[in-house]
Amino acid sequence: MNIINIFSIAARALLRNKLRAFLTMLGIIIGVASVITMVAIGQGSKQSIRDQLTTMGSNMITLRPSSNATVGGGARLGASSLQTLTVEDVRAIEAKAQYITNVSPAVSTSGQVINAALNWPTQMQGVSPGYLDIRQWKLQHGTNFTDEDVRTANKVCLIGQTIVESIFSNGEDPIGKYVRFKKIPFKVIGVLEEKGENAFGQDQDDIILAPYTTVQKRLMAITYVQTIYASAVDEQSSDLAVGSISDILRKQHKLKAGEADDFTVRTQAELISTISSTSELLTVLLTAIAGISLIVGGIGIMNIMYVSVTERTKEIGLRMSIGARGIDILLQFLVEAIFISITGGIIGVLLGIAAAKIVTAVFSWPTLISESSIILSFLVCAITGVFFGYYPARNASRLDPIEALRYE
Repeated sequence: MNIINIFSIAARALLRNKLRAFLTMLGIIIGVASVITMVAIGQGSKQSIRDQLTTMGSNMITLRPSSNATVGGGARLGASSLQTLTVEDVRAIEAKAQYITNVSPAVSTSGQVINAALNWPTQMQGVSPGYLDIRQWKLQHGTNFTDEDVRTANKVCLIGQTIVESIFSNGEDPIGKYVRFKKIPFKVIGVLEEKGENAFGQDQDDIILAPYTTVQKRLMAITYVQTIYASAVDEQSSDLAVGSISDILRKQHKLKAGEADDFTVRTQAELISTISSTSELLTVLLTAIAGISLIVGGIGIMNIMYVSVTERTKEIGLRMSIGARGIDILLQFLVEAIFISITGGIIGVLLGIAAAKIVTAVFSWPTLISESSIILSFLVCAITGVFFGYYPARNASRLDPIEALRYE
Protein backbone atom coordinates (compact mmCIF):
# COMPACT_ATOMS: atom_id res chain seq x y z
CA MET A 1 0.00 0.00 0.00
CA ASN A 2 1.52 3.36 -1.00
CA ILE A 3 1.69 6.37 1.27
CA ILE A 4 -1.02 8.27 -0.63
CA ASN A 5 -3.52 5.46 0.00
CA ILE A 6 -2.55 5.39 3.67
CA PHE A 7 -3.23 9.13 4.01
CA SER A 8 -6.50 8.79 2.10
CA ILE A 9 -7.76 5.95 4.31
CA ALA A 10 -6.75 7.79 7.48
CA ALA A 11 -8.54 10.97 6.35
CA ARG A 12 -11.74 9.08 5.50
CA ALA A 13 -11.68 7.30 8.87
CA LEU A 14 -11.47 10.62 10.70
CA LEU A 15 -14.19 12.24 8.58
CA ARG A 16 -16.56 9.40 9.44
CA ASN A 17 -16.31 10.43 13.10
CA LYS A 18 -15.97 14.21 12.93
CA LEU A 19 -17.28 14.99 16.41
CA ARG A 20 -15.15 12.34 18.08
CA ALA A 21 -12.06 13.53 16.18
CA PHE A 22 -12.72 17.15 17.20
CA LEU A 23 -13.22 16.27 20.87
CA THR A 24 -9.97 14.33 20.74
CA MET A 25 -8.24 17.37 19.26
CA LEU A 26 -9.64 19.63 21.97
CA GLY A 27 -6.94 18.76 24.51
CA ILE A 28 -4.24 19.53 21.94
CA ILE A 29 -6.00 22.75 20.90
CA ILE A 30 -6.28 24.00 24.48
CA GLY A 31 -2.71 22.98 25.29
CA VAL A 32 -1.12 24.67 22.27
CA ALA A 33 -3.25 27.81 22.64
CA SER A 34 -2.38 28.03 26.34
CA VAL A 35 1.35 27.60 25.72
CA ILE A 36 1.45 30.26 22.98
CA THR A 37 -0.63 32.72 25.03
CA MET A 38 1.42 32.22 28.21
CA VAL A 39 4.72 32.57 26.34
CA ALA A 40 3.38 35.70 24.57
CA ILE A 41 2.39 37.26 27.90
CA GLY A 42 5.72 36.36 29.49
CA GLN A 43 7.82 37.59 26.57
CA GLY A 44 5.72 40.75 26.25
CA SER A 45 6.12 41.48 29.95
CA LYS A 46 9.88 40.94 29.79
CA GLN A 47 10.27 43.15 26.71
CA SER A 48 8.09 45.85 28.28
CA ILE A 49 10.25 45.87 31.40
CA ARG A 50 13.43 46.06 29.34
CA ASP A 51 12.01 48.94 27.28
CA GLN A 52 10.94 50.86 30.37
CA LEU A 53 14.29 50.39 32.07
CA THR A 54 16.03 51.47 28.88
CA THR A 55 14.05 54.74 28.93
CA MET A 56 15.65 55.42 32.31
CA GLY A 57 19.05 55.32 30.60
CA SER A 58 20.43 52.03 29.33
CA ASN A 59 24.01 53.06 30.24
CA MET A 60 23.10 54.56 33.60
CA ILE A 61 25.16 53.76 36.67
CA THR A 62 23.74 54.53 40.12
CA LEU A 63 25.85 55.05 43.24
CA ARG A 64 24.32 55.16 46.71
CA PRO A 65 25.68 54.98 50.24
CA SER A 66 25.96 51.41 51.48
CA SER A 67 23.29 50.42 54.00
CA ASN A 68 25.77 48.17 55.87
CA ALA A 69 26.77 50.90 58.28
CA THR A 70 25.44 50.60 61.84
CA VAL A 71 24.96 52.90 64.79
CA GLY A 72 25.00 52.17 68.51
CA GLY A 73 23.28 48.93 69.48
CA GLY A 74 23.87 47.43 66.04
CA ALA A 75 20.96 49.25 64.38
CA ARG A 76 21.45 49.36 60.62
CA LEU A 77 21.08 52.70 58.90
CA GLY A 78 19.08 53.17 55.72
CA ALA A 79 21.01 54.31 52.66
CA SER A 80 19.12 57.62 52.57
CA SER A 81 20.30 58.46 56.10
CA LEU A 82 24.00 58.02 55.35
CA GLN A 83 26.33 60.85 54.35
CA THR A 84 29.20 58.99 52.71
CA LEU A 85 28.82 60.56 49.25
CA THR A 86 29.91 64.14 48.66
CA VAL A 87 30.28 66.68 45.90
CA GLU A 88 34.05 66.04 46.06
CA ASP A 89 33.34 62.41 45.10
CA VAL A 90 31.42 63.65 42.07
CA ARG A 91 34.30 65.89 41.03
CA ALA A 92 36.81 63.07 41.48
CA ILE A 93 34.73 60.78 39.27
CA GLU A 94 34.38 63.51 36.64
CA ALA A 95 38.13 64.12 36.63
CA LYS A 96 39.49 60.57 36.88
CA ALA A 97 36.92 57.94 35.92
CA GLN A 98 37.30 56.11 32.62
CA TYR A 99 34.48 55.01 30.29
CA ILE A 100 32.22 57.75 31.70
CA THR A 101 30.45 60.47 29.69
CA ASN A 102 28.36 62.30 32.31
CA VAL A 103 28.14 62.48 36.10
CA SER A 104 25.44 64.10 38.22
CA PRO A 105 24.92 64.29 41.98
CA ALA A 106 21.32 64.01 43.16
CA VAL A 107 19.36 65.00 46.24
CA SER A 108 15.59 64.90 46.59
CA THR A 109 12.84 66.10 48.86
CA SER A 110 9.05 65.89 48.84
CA GLY A 111 6.51 68.66 49.23
CA GLN A 112 3.64 70.61 47.69
CA VAL A 113 4.17 72.53 44.48
CA ILE A 114 1.80 75.48 44.16
CA ASN A 115 0.68 77.63 41.27
CA ALA A 116 -1.94 80.23 42.23
CA ALA A 117 -4.88 78.24 43.70
CA LEU A 118 -3.68 74.85 42.41
CA ASN A 119 -1.28 72.57 44.25
CA TRP A 120 0.11 69.06 43.88
CA PRO A 121 2.18 66.76 46.16
CA THR A 122 5.38 65.83 44.34
CA GLN A 123 9.13 65.41 44.57
CA MET A 124 11.84 67.89 43.72
CA GLN A 125 15.14 66.38 42.67
CA GLY A 126 18.33 68.39 42.67
CA VAL A 127 20.71 67.39 39.88
CA SER A 128 23.32 68.83 37.52
CA PRO A 129 22.69 69.77 33.85
CA GLY A 130 24.14 66.44 32.64
CA TYR A 131 21.36 64.49 34.36
CA LEU A 132 19.11 64.76 31.31
CA ASP A 133 21.75 63.12 29.13
CA ILE A 134 22.28 60.34 31.67
CA ARG A 135 18.54 59.60 31.78
CA GLN A 136 18.17 60.08 28.02
CA TRP A 137 15.51 62.66 28.81
CA LYS A 138 14.70 65.46 26.40
CA LEU A 139 12.94 68.77 26.88
CA GLN A 140 9.57 69.22 25.21
CA HIS A 141 10.19 72.95 25.21
CA GLY A 142 12.19 75.48 27.16
CA THR A 143 15.86 75.19 28.16
CA ASN A 144 17.92 73.23 30.63
CA PHE A 145 19.54 74.99 33.60
CA THR A 146 23.28 75.63 33.35
CA ASP A 147 26.46 75.12 35.37
CA GLU A 148 26.20 78.78 36.31
CA ASP A 149 22.73 78.11 37.79
CA VAL A 150 24.31 75.30 39.81
CA ARG A 151 27.19 77.51 40.99
CA THR A 152 24.86 80.31 42.13
CA ALA A 153 22.12 77.99 43.47
CA ASN A 154 19.65 79.72 41.16
CA LYS A 155 15.95 79.11 41.81
CA VAL A 156 15.02 77.67 38.41
CA CYS A 157 13.43 74.33 37.59
CA LEU A 158 12.25 71.88 34.94
CA ILE A 159 8.87 70.21 35.42
CA GLY A 160 7.35 66.92 34.23
CA GLN A 161 4.10 66.51 32.34
CA THR A 162 2.16 65.40 35.43
CA ILE A 163 3.06 68.68 37.16
CA VAL A 164 2.00 70.66 34.08
CA GLU A 165 -1.39 68.92 33.98
CA SER A 166 -1.92 69.25 37.75
CA ILE A 167 -1.17 72.92 38.41
CA PHE A 168 -1.44 74.63 35.02
CA SER A 169 -5.00 74.73 33.66
CA ASN A 170 -6.55 75.59 30.31
CA GLY A 171 -3.40 74.94 28.30
CA GLU A 172 -1.44 77.63 30.14
CA ASP A 173 2.21 77.76 29.09
CA PRO A 174 4.33 77.15 32.21
CA ILE A 175 7.57 78.55 30.72
CA GLY A 176 8.55 81.72 32.55
CA LYS A 177 5.95 81.23 35.30
CA TYR A 178 6.84 80.93 38.99
CA VAL A 179 5.76 78.02 41.17
CA ARG A 180 6.29 77.68 44.90
CA PHE A 181 7.81 74.63 46.55
CA LYS A 182 8.04 74.69 50.35
CA LYS A 183 7.25 78.43 50.16
CA ILE A 184 10.25 79.10 47.91
CA PRO A 185 9.53 80.46 44.40
CA PHE A 186 11.08 78.66 41.42
CA LYS A 187 11.01 79.91 37.86
CA VAL A 188 9.96 77.27 35.33
CA ILE A 189 12.44 77.32 32.44
CA GLY A 190 11.67 73.97 30.78
CA VAL A 191 9.10 71.20 30.42
CA LEU A 192 10.29 67.58 30.21
CA GLU A 193 9.10 65.14 27.57
CA GLU A 194 6.62 62.56 28.80
CA LYS A 195 8.14 59.27 29.98
CA GLY A 196 5.16 57.55 31.60
CA GLU A 197 5.41 54.92 34.34
CA ASN A 198 8.61 53.01 34.95
CA ALA A 199 8.93 49.24 35.47
CA PHE A 200 7.90 49.64 39.12
CA GLY A 201 4.70 51.54 38.38
CA GLN A 202 6.05 54.96 39.43
CA ASP A 203 5.04 58.03 37.45
CA GLN A 204 8.32 59.38 36.03
CA ASP A 205 6.59 62.60 34.95
CA ASP A 206 5.61 63.53 38.50
CA ILE A 207 8.93 65.30 39.11
CA ILE A 208 10.57 68.69 39.36
CA LEU A 209 14.27 69.03 38.53
CA ALA A 210 16.37 71.89 39.89
CA PRO A 211 20.09 72.60 40.40
CA TYR A 212 21.32 70.31 43.16
CA THR A 213 22.96 73.22 45.02
CA THR A 214 19.59 74.97 45.19
CA VAL A 215 17.89 71.95 46.72
CA GLN A 216 20.80 71.34 49.10
CA LYS A 217 21.03 74.92 50.40
CA ARG A 218 17.53 76.34 50.13
CA LEU A 219 15.35 73.30 50.83
CA MET A 220 17.30 70.62 52.72
CA ALA A 221 20.19 72.45 54.43
CA ILE A 222 22.69 69.66 53.70
CA THR A 223 26.10 69.46 52.08
CA TYR A 224 26.26 65.75 51.15
CA VAL A 225 24.57 64.08 48.18
CA GLN A 226 22.17 61.16 48.40
CA THR A 227 22.89 59.59 45.02
CA ILE A 228 25.37 59.91 42.19
CA TYR A 229 24.29 59.11 38.63
CA ALA A 230 26.73 58.45 35.81
CA SER A 231 26.50 57.20 32.26
CA ALA A 232 28.94 54.78 30.66
CA VAL A 233 30.21 55.28 27.13
CA ASP A 234 28.03 52.32 26.06
CA GLU A 235 26.34 49.30 27.64
CA GLN A 236 29.36 47.07 26.97
CA SER A 237 31.58 49.45 28.95
CA SER A 238 29.34 49.54 32.03
CA ASP A 239 31.33 46.96 34.01
CA LEU A 240 34.62 48.69 33.21
CA ALA A 241 33.14 52.03 34.27
CA VAL A 242 31.88 50.50 37.53
CA GLY A 243 35.37 49.19 38.31
CA SER A 244 36.93 52.57 37.61
CA ILE A 245 34.38 54.41 39.79
CA SER A 246 34.78 51.93 42.64
CA ASP A 247 38.56 52.36 42.68
CA ILE A 248 38.23 56.16 42.74
CA LEU A 249 35.66 56.16 45.58
CA ARG A 250 37.68 53.75 47.69
CA LYS A 251 40.66 56.11 47.42
CA GLN A 252 38.42 59.13 48.13
CA HIS A 253 37.00 57.47 51.24
CA LYS A 254 40.43 56.16 52.32
CA LEU A 255 39.23 52.57 52.58
CA LYS A 256 41.92 50.02 53.32
CA ALA A 257 42.35 46.69 51.55
CA GLY A 258 39.84 44.23 52.96
CA GLU A 259 37.44 46.93 54.16
CA ALA A 260 33.93 46.78 52.75
CA ASP A 261 32.79 49.55 50.43
CA ASP A 262 30.70 52.26 52.09
CA PHE A 263 28.85 52.72 48.81
CA THR A 264 26.98 50.55 46.32
CA VAL A 265 27.21 50.71 42.54
CA ARG A 266 24.43 49.40 40.32
CA THR A 267 24.00 49.39 36.56
CA GLN A 268 20.85 49.19 34.48
CA ALA A 269 22.17 45.95 32.98
CA GLU A 270 22.13 44.34 36.43
CA LEU A 271 18.60 45.54 37.06
CA ILE A 272 17.40 44.38 33.64
CA SER A 273 19.04 40.98 34.17
CA THR A 274 17.49 40.52 37.62
CA ILE A 275 13.97 41.47 36.57
CA SER A 276 14.22 39.55 33.28
CA SER A 277 15.31 36.37 35.07
CA THR A 278 12.32 36.65 37.41
CA SER A 279 10.00 37.20 34.46
CA GLU A 280 11.63 34.29 32.61
CA LEU A 281 11.06 31.96 35.58
CA LEU A 282 7.40 32.97 35.74
CA THR A 283 7.02 32.38 31.99
CA VAL A 284 8.54 28.90 32.28
CA LEU A 285 6.23 28.08 35.19
CA LEU A 286 3.11 29.25 33.35
CA THR A 287 4.18 27.43 30.18
CA ALA A 288 4.80 24.22 32.12
CA ILE A 289 1.32 24.43 33.63
CA ALA A 290 -0.18 25.07 30.19
CA GLY A 291 1.89 22.18 28.78
CA ILE A 292 0.04 19.76 31.04
CA SER A 293 -2.91 20.19 28.66
CA LEU A 294 -0.75 18.77 25.87
CA ILE A 295 -0.09 15.65 27.92
CA VAL A 296 -3.81 15.33 28.64
CA GLY A 297 -4.49 15.78 24.92
CA GLY A 298 -1.94 13.09 24.11
CA ILE A 299 -3.61 10.66 26.51
CA GLY A 300 -6.91 11.47 24.78
CA ILE A 301 -5.35 10.57 21.41
CA MET A 302 -4.08 7.26 22.77
CA ASN A 303 -7.46 6.47 24.26
CA ILE A 304 -9.39 7.22 21.09
CA MET A 305 -6.93 5.25 18.96
CA TYR A 306 -7.47 2.23 21.18
CA VAL A 307 -11.23 2.65 20.70
CA SER A 308 -10.73 3.02 16.94
CA VAL A 309 -8.61 -0.17 16.76
CA THR A 310 -11.23 -2.09 18.71
CA GLU A 311 -14.10 -0.81 16.52
CA ARG A 312 -12.26 -1.62 13.29
CA THR A 313 -10.82 -5.00 14.20
CA LYS A 314 -12.76 -6.77 11.44
CA GLU A 315 -11.68 -4.10 8.93
CA ILE A 316 -8.06 -4.63 9.96
CA GLY A 317 -8.43 -8.41 9.54
CA LEU A 318 -9.97 -7.94 6.10
CA ARG A 319 -7.19 -5.63 4.94
CA MET A 320 -4.52 -8.00 6.17
CA SER A 321 -6.21 -11.02 4.57
CA ILE A 322 -6.08 -9.37 1.13
CA GLY A 323 -2.40 -8.48 1.41
CA ALA A 324 -1.97 -5.48 3.69
CA ARG A 325 1.24 -5.76 5.70
CA GLY A 326 1.65 -5.01 9.39
CA ILE A 327 3.62 -1.86 8.55
CA ASP A 328 0.70 -0.63 6.40
CA ILE A 329 -1.76 -1.05 9.27
CA LEU A 330 0.68 0.60 11.70
CA LEU A 331 1.20 3.59 9.38
CA GLN A 332 -2.56 3.92 8.80
CA PHE A 333 -3.35 4.34 12.50
CA LEU A 334 -0.20 6.35 13.18
CA VAL A 335 -1.13 8.81 10.42
CA GLU A 336 -4.61 9.17 11.96
CA ALA A 337 -3.05 10.05 15.31
CA ILE A 338 -0.67 12.55 13.69
CA PHE A 339 -3.56 14.05 11.67
CA ILE A 340 -5.50 14.65 14.88
CA SER A 341 -2.46 16.11 16.64
CA ILE A 342 -1.28 18.39 13.80
CA THR A 343 -4.79 19.66 12.98
CA GLY A 344 -5.35 20.38 16.66
CA GLY A 345 -1.99 22.13 16.72
CA ILE A 346 -2.89 24.40 13.79
CA ILE A 347 -6.20 25.36 15.39
CA GLY A 348 -4.43 25.83 18.74
CA VAL A 349 -1.82 28.14 17.20
CA LEU A 350 -4.49 30.33 15.60
CA LEU A 351 -6.47 30.37 18.83
CA GLY A 352 -3.34 31.19 20.86
CA ILE A 353 -2.41 34.12 18.60
CA ALA A 354 -5.99 35.42 18.79
CA ALA A 355 -6.03 35.02 22.60
CA ALA A 356 -2.76 36.97 22.93
CA LYS A 357 -4.18 39.82 20.86
CA ILE A 358 -7.40 39.80 22.90
CA VAL A 359 -5.39 39.96 26.15
CA THR A 360 -3.56 43.04 24.84
CA ALA A 361 -6.76 44.69 23.58
CA VAL A 362 -8.93 43.99 26.64
CA PHE A 363 -6.49 44.07 29.56
CA SER A 364 -3.76 46.28 28.00
CA TRP A 365 -1.14 43.68 28.96
CA PRO A 366 1.92 43.69 26.71
CA THR A 367 2.27 40.48 24.67
CA LEU A 368 4.94 39.37 22.25
CA ILE A 369 4.12 36.35 20.07
CA SER A 370 7.25 34.27 19.74
CA GLU A 371 7.97 32.38 16.50
CA SER A 372 9.93 29.84 18.53
CA SER A 373 6.87 29.04 20.66
CA ILE A 374 4.82 28.39 17.49
CA ILE A 375 7.51 26.15 15.97
CA LEU A 376 7.98 24.34 19.29
CA SER A 377 4.23 23.80 19.58
CA PHE A 378 4.14 22.15 16.15
CA LEU A 379 7.07 19.92 17.04
CA VAL A 380 5.42 18.93 20.32
CA CYS A 381 2.17 18.20 18.46
CA ALA A 382 3.95 15.93 15.98
CA ILE A 383 5.86 14.16 18.75
CA THR A 384 2.65 13.82 20.78
CA GLY A 385 0.86 12.24 17.81
CA VAL A 386 3.70 9.77 17.19
CA PHE A 387 4.30 8.97 20.87
CA PHE A 388 0.70 8.45 21.94
CA GLY A 389 -0.45 6.99 18.62
CA TYR A 390 2.34 4.46 18.14
CA TYR A 391 1.34 1.90 20.77
CA PRO A 392 -2.30 1.50 19.63
CA ALA A 393 -1.11 1.44 16.00
CA ARG A 394 1.47 -1.23 16.79
CA ASN A 395 -1.18 -3.36 18.52
CA ALA A 396 -3.39 -3.04 15.43
CA SER A 397 -0.54 -4.12 13.15
CA ARG A 398 0.05 -7.25 15.24
CA LEU A 399 -3.49 -8.55 15.13
CA ASP A 400 -3.95 -12.09 13.80
CA PRO A 401 -6.01 -11.72 10.58
CA ILE A 402 -8.08 -14.84 11.28
CA GLU A 403 -8.87 -13.79 14.85
CA ALA A 404 -9.64 -10.27 13.65
CA LEU A 405 -12.11 -11.54 11.05
CA ARG A 406 -13.88 -13.57 13.75
CA TYR A 407 -14.10 -10.55 16.07
CA GLU A 408 -17.67 -9.44 16.88
